[in-house]
Amino acid sequence: MLKFIFMIIFMIPLCLKKNMFWMIQMMLFLMMFMFMNMNLSLNFNNLSYMFGCDIISFGLILLSIWICLLMVMASENLLKMKFYENFFLLNVMLMMFMLYMTFSVMNLFMFYLFFEGSLIPTLMLIVGWGYQPERIQAGMYLLFYTLFASLPLLLGIFYLFNEMNCMMMYFLKFYDLNFFLLYISMILAFLIKMPMYFMHLWLPKAHVEAPVSGSMILAGIMLKLGGYGLMRVMIIFQGVSFKLNYIWIVISLLGGFFISLKCLCQVDMKSLIAYSSVAHMSLVIGGIMTMNYWGFMGSYLLMIGHGLCSSGMFCLANINYERLHSRSLYINSGMMSFMPSMSLWWFLLLSSNMAAPPSLNLMGEISLINSLMGWSWWSMIFLMLISFFSASYSLFLYSFTQHGKYNMGIYSFYSGLSREYLILILHWLPLNLLIFKVDYFMIWF
Repeated sequence: MLKFIFMIIFMIPLCLKKNMFWMIQMMLFLMMFMFMNMNLSLNFNNLSYMFGCDIISFGLILLSIWICLLMVMASENLLKMKFYENFFLLNVMLMMFMLYMTFSVMNLFMFYLFFEGSLIPTLMLIVGWGYQPERIQAGMYLLFYTLFASLPLLLGIFYLFNEMNCMMMYFLKFYDLNFFLLYISMILAFLIKMPMYFMHLWLPKAHVEAPVSGSMILAGIMLKLGGYGLMRVMIIFQGVSFKLNYIWIVISLLGGFFISLKCLCQVDMKSLIAYSSVAHMSLVIGGIMTMNYWGFMGSYLLMIGHGLCSSGMFCLANINYERLHSRSLYINSGMMSFMPSMSLWWFLLLSSNMAAPPSLNLMGEISLINSLMGWSWWSMIFLMLISFFSASYSLFLYSFTQHGKYNMGIYSFYSGLSREYLILILHWLPLNLLIFKVDYFMIWF
């Protein structure tokens, strides 16, 4: 694990040199394929005092590297405009470092440190490269929501250390601490990061104001940090979880349904995609909170699938934004007349978003439905509604952007570039080809 950390650290000075934009991206590709070919057994491996990697970490680290290199590819405009592209690369590499460390450290305190540290580059992306003046407000929302919940988490970690004299995640399974306050303080930070319904207000704001790279990293990785943290700490609270988890499951199922309805009221492409993320993450929370095997597998699968799918959809929204300088659905209608080939990519990514086969999202949702149905028969009602409405808002977005009359105010237009098609292919292919190795995701306990 350390060799990749050194690789990232030695790439950081390259960011400050001239004409290194594509070089960094190629280095990330190289790192991705090197990491992918690491021999991975199903339990923790590459174990040391500080680092270790099991299937959950492995998949999420791969996703982080992949989304980071696609962020660089999607942000070519910064290079054209000479808009502080070196600082942008530096920011991406710092983010990559923080995420890699978050997913690979074994020590709970170090995990907390990098979990919170990844907030800073995100904040700099939104405030530094965002589009509207409201981005400062969005940055403050993001910062304060996350910081409000993370102090109890820190205190909870200190308490655990005091009790166990050990902070290794690997040894947590030998303890069962049934304290209500400790339980709340340890999981609140992760629920806000996910984000759970009622605590989700920072997410649409941050997405709408962020540049395309900020939206990609937020949707692709940041929401997954919460799920990863929950999967890691839930193991200590098995007793209290069986008593209290129904609260989170009920809120998530109800919230997923309300948010799906909210998606159908949106007129802003980016905020529609952001709200759909909240609906998907509510299923993930439900799956983890059922505390069963299907739930954990489904949550992991849906996190990987949603990371690729949502990031690709933000790319699509940005491709339209770069041409029309508007995110409004009314102005972005009738795009099939201008970019017929791009319509195919809208269709492919939106169909994956509504969990059509053969995407990873389908497999994830099937196992989540399995787990929640096993937990309670009544959850079927809301699962049906969430599935139905996720298809309906995806179709709503597709039909509104692709069909209908186009806006007569469009006077200059250029069709898709090969770079843009490449980004979309690199989102869609892993999302739909990983289904062939789904057994690998399914046997990791």
